[in-house]
Amino acid sequence: MFWVPLAIGVGVALALVVPWPWALGGGAILFLLLFLFSVWYPSLAFDAWGYQLRPDDLLIAHGVIVRQVAAIPTNRIQHVDTKQGPLEQWLGLARVLVYTASGMGADGVIPGLDLDDAEDLRDRLVALGGDDGV
Repeated sequence: MFWVPLAIGVGVALALVVPWPWALGGGAILFLLLFLFSVWYPSLAFDAWGYQLRPDDLLIAHGVIVRQVAAIPTNRIQHVDTKQGPLEQWLGLARVLVYTASGMGADGVIPGLDLDDAEDLRDRLVALGGDDGV
């Protein structure tokens, strides 16, 4: 929701640079557009998340403006966690974090899953994970 303060700041900047009637109209239009985008964007971002568990890898896709698809080979998975913050606990949701040997944090994150679905996915990923003795 950082769009609202941004719109207010741009409106104030327009008021200082552009003559008064134009700045008021331009600032109001910009505020309305940014407000609508801030209401609309979260639903787009939620719809953009997806995953597919295939026999050899896990695909995770997300992104509205820049689309990103990651393939994590199941034989490279070292461990899988489920995590719930306070809001997720209240809503009965969880996220699945998939770790490989990179050591830089979770290589894959799947947010917004029902707790039972997240635990089931975690267990399936652990069962498919590689047994390389690491």
